Amino acid sequence: MNIKHRFFKFKRDLNRWSLLLLIILAAVAIPILTIGLKLFDGPGDSWGHIVDYVLFDYLQNSLLLAIFCSIIVIVFGVSTAWLVSRFHFPFRKQLEWLLILPLSVPAYIMAYAYAGVFGYSGLFSNIVDAVGLDGFRIDFMNIYGLSFVLSISLFPYVYVSSRTFFLAQATNLLEASRMLGISEFKSFFKLIFPLARPAIIAGLVLVLMEVLNDYGAASYYGVSTFTTGIFRSWFSLGEPETAIYLSAILLIIVFGLILFEKWQRRHMNFTSAKTSKQNYSSKLRPKKGHQILFSLICFVPVCLGFILPVIQLLIWAKQTFAKVWNVEFITITLESFGIAFITALITVLVALLLLFFTKWNKIELLKSSSKLGVLGYAIPGIIIAIGVLVPSLYIDKWLIEKNITSKLILNATLIALVYAYVVRFLAVAYQPLESSSLKIDRSLSDSSKVLGEGNFKTFFKIEFPLIRTGLLSAFILVFIDILKELPLTLIMKPYDVNTLAVKAFEYASDEMVSSAALPSLLIILTALVPAIFLNKLLLKNASNS
Repeated sequence: MNIKHRFFKFKRDLNRWSLLLLIILAAVAIPILTIGLKLFDGPGDSWGHIVDYVLFDYLQNSLLLAIFCSIIVIVFGVSTAWLVSRFHFPFRKQLEWLLILPLSVPAYIMAYAYAGVFGYSGLFSNIVDAVGLDGFRIDFMNIYGLSFVLSISLFPYVYVSSRTFFLAQATNLLEASRMLGISEFKSFFKLIFPLARPAIIAGLVLVLMEVLNDYGAASYYGVSTFTTGIFRSWFSLGEPETAIYLSAILLIIVFGLILFEKWQRRHMNFTSAKTSKQNYSSKLRPKKGHQILFSLICFVPVCLGFILPVIQLLIWAKQTFAKVWNVEFITITLESFGIAFITALITVLVALLLLFFTKWNKIELLKSSSKLGVLGYAIPGIIIAIGVLVPSLYIDKWLIEKNITSKLILNATLIALVYAYVVRFLAVAYQPLESSSLKIDRSLSDSSKVLGEGNFKTFFKIEFPLIRTGLLSAFILVFIDILKELPLTLIMKPYDVNTLAVKAFEYASDEMVSSAALPSLLIILTALVPAIFLNKLLLKNASNS
């Protein structure tokens, strides 16, 4: 009787929005389902060799990268977030947003720049030679150098999440701690740091997922990771089955990180009591010597994560501008911006449909499962690429066998590339839209529907004008992420199409790393927009808390 009742309830609540929502969820789930189903086909011929000889290297290097990067990003991210949130010191306001700028430098570009800085004719070599230390060199092209490069590029994730927490905290706990005679330093480690742990781990999980997704930096530094192993299996060995097996292992690791982050939030859900909007706007003013020290501490990661690599790239760009700046480069730039622009529009539209179809749908199960549609950003781009390539190739083969077409119309085409981008970056568009929609008073929409207006009219007349800021934010963020994406683009792009990210990687792979400077600088310049926007958003949220 209970099952029958549930069936009739499901049938009653089923509407067209439910069906459309199911279509979106199914489209987003295809890459992951493909990986899961293809596992039943078994691995390729070289799987045994990989297990015996290189799988341990993939696991070991990935684990070491995770450990080294975790330590570095926590040191840089948490310390700087605490200092700019708690104290007054020279250039604090400027450093608040400058500390986000390393996010505008993709890890693979950071890797090229630092390879030049520590190369035989780089900035470091010139400096040590100038001070009389001829012949002193640092071998940077190893796992330790890669760990530093990834960390200095990604630490703003921890900085942003930590700073958001610190800005939202009330000062009453610290005031009580000070009245008990406990120093600021001790209060931080005994009180604030444990409270901030869920926020820190949230940022750290994002860092680790980006580390696992990296291909350009690891490949250039010659460090074997799961991502480089997947590329090697697919392209060098010609065994997509083996690549899928490695992707499945990487996917399990990623989902493990996601579950760990959720577990942390569930078991460590701390809330700070607030008293009359009291927050960290009342900052402490330490001694003059401490103020200078705090400025230097915050400036070091800015210098290492943005200023130094950009200087190296500018030097290279000046040297190679005449050779790189040509019709081909302009064409690649236009193609990159065109693909990013069109795909960002489509991604924002799909995110908008996912958000409102979920609201208009009446089936509770679908309302809760709609979050599955935004898991793509947590999955490495290389896995999504393989999950799209396999079914698109099957569809093309079927169409050719049925004489419907004589050539590939999905595989290795812009259609497949755009689809993979949408799956990968749907979450990036969804989050700003969801945040904007939550601020809309539900009574406005309810009143419109009471007056006889349908969902679409209510959306365009009332809700759309109120979420335009979220739409713009979503578009900008997706546009930049697509422009920077390398692993997915390398696998999915059509043969006659190129992007700035791929062109920079090709230059570096061909031992023409100085020629990679111009496309790299263009990517960085464009990516500065969301970095500055993110800081304004943080300050706005802090002032409203």
